[in-house]
Amino acid sequence: MDQPITVKDASEKFQEYLKKRKKSVSTILAYSHDVDQMRSFLEKKGVNVINAVTESLLEELKTDFAKNGYTPKSISRKVNALKSFFRFLKRENLIEYDPAASLSHPKFTNKPLRILTKLEYRALRDACRGDVRISAVVELMLQTGMKIGEVSNLTLKDIKDNEVKIRPYESHPGRTVPLNKSAKEALQRYLAERPKSKTNRLFVTRTGQPLLSRNIRTIIERYFQEVGIKNARVNDLRHTWAYYRLLAGTPITTVAEIAGHRRLTTTEKYLKIIEEKKEKPIKLEEL
Repeated sequence: MDQPITVKDASEKFQEYLKKRKKSVSTILAYSHDVDQMRSFLEKKGVNVINAVTESLLEELKTDFAKNGYTPKSISRKVNALKSFFRFLKRENLIEYDPAASLSHPKFTNKPLRILTKLEYRALRDACRGDVRISAVVELMLQTGMKIGEVSNLTLKDIKDNEVKIRPYESHPGRTVPLNKSAKEALQRYLAERPKSKTNRLFVTRTGQPLLSRNIRTIIERYFQEVGIKNARVNDLRHTWAYYRLLAGTPITTVAEIAGHRRLTTTEKYLKIIEEKKEKPIKLEEL
């Protein structure tokens, strides 16, 4: 190593590395934010060069995160980001030793996946039936397991007769998702009333602008509250689809492929819930 580089320069090099590795935009933003938080903390300590960062400083940073109200789970994610950051610097010979190597994760318990009951998802469908746009969004997520971002990014050309084409995005490969009767009918009702728009996005606002993920999340969460579905998030529609598909005997590899899971262990989590609940197999065509 030659002259020590600043924390700021090291952060910029790390961002370039993440982009070259084709990490998702959300990952790059999250990791960059976490490293920037570390940089602000270090500046207050009078530390500006990267090789002056020590294990004790990083432990102080963890304590600072907790004092500022971050949950153990959020702190653990930030620890992951910092570990990746310093591993990169060590690999590039920009630091002599890795101060984050022994940095421990705070203990926390993951909340169990939220699976909507039959009464809950039927109540949600009934509540938004008068809104053909959101009804179509709910049906797509509930009947196909698509992610909220995937639904938001769909274009008119992505909708085929019996399937939806999900184009490759960020580090995720493209895939084809089959449409059942409920999803097709909901889409047809929406398309018959879709506002005129210059954009080719499938879902648009009343003024013809693309309907963003945050808009979808806000609207559906309002319906959750309206029908009394507690502790639920929009992505729980996806969890519900995967759970009931596996319960109906759909092969785990098929569910993983349709859901776009890159690891089979992600899909196996739903099987564990089924085993814990000692659920009996069901016959299921549509939710």
